[in-house]
Amino acid sequence: MPPYRFAEWPAGSLLGRLAPPAREEMLDLGVEVGFEAGQVLLSEGAHDRHVLLLLSGFAKVTARVENGETSLLAVRVGGDTVGEMAAMDGAPRSATVTACGTITALVLQPAALRALLMRRPEIGIALTGIVADRLRWANRRRLDFRGYPVKVRLARLLVELATTYGHPVDGGAVLGCRLTQPELAALTGAAETTVHKGLRELRDEGLLETGYGSTVIRDLPRLRRIADLAAGE
Repeated sequence: MPPYRFAEWPAGSLLGRLAPPAREEMLDLGVEVGFEAGQVLLSEGAHDRHVLLLLSGFAKVTARVENGETSLLAVRVGGDTVGEMAAMDGAPRSATVTACGTITALVLQPAALRALLMRRPEIGIALTGIVADRLRWANRRRLDFRGYPVKVRLARLLVELATTYGHPVDGGAVLGCRLTQPELAALTGAAETTVHKGLRELRDEGLLETGYGSTVIRDLPRLRRIADLAAGE
């Protein structure tokens, strides 16, 4: 039996929200595929309709802006779906999804997914909650750009990634995907040089450690205070 059958999914992911019977039925639905680091899973503007259910690894979601540059919109991890918007509304892909490292995923065809949602409405409710959370996340980023200095915006982003996707360690969390400084700048709406300064300050204060392929948050409660976030946020 594949090891992902026994995985502990992040609580904020789709698979992490489902009860075991619904989760098992969803895992039975697709065909397993693999992707290597840098490989494109889905392409912005494409007209294909399948959904990918990530089982392991990290992926980055990017889109082109008006000046031709590419902007990082979000990250996705094992337990998340990507591509569900095109499957539901039939419009071209709105973003490109690229593997950060080795990824295993299931390919879900639109007709099979819709049939599953009819049989298992709790999956549809969970998926709707995921879409709502992503919209709120995007709205918070816009508000943060206008309301907080860069260091606070960085702290808010790291807390959100840690609590949604991180693996707990003593007093903090490990993020399995290390975002580059240009990518953090895109997610916080800041200049790369300013992000560099903010990261250095967080490291100097003992809140953050960065290494090859990972970021470790050492004091999550204190990082929450810097981020102006209450314990439950």
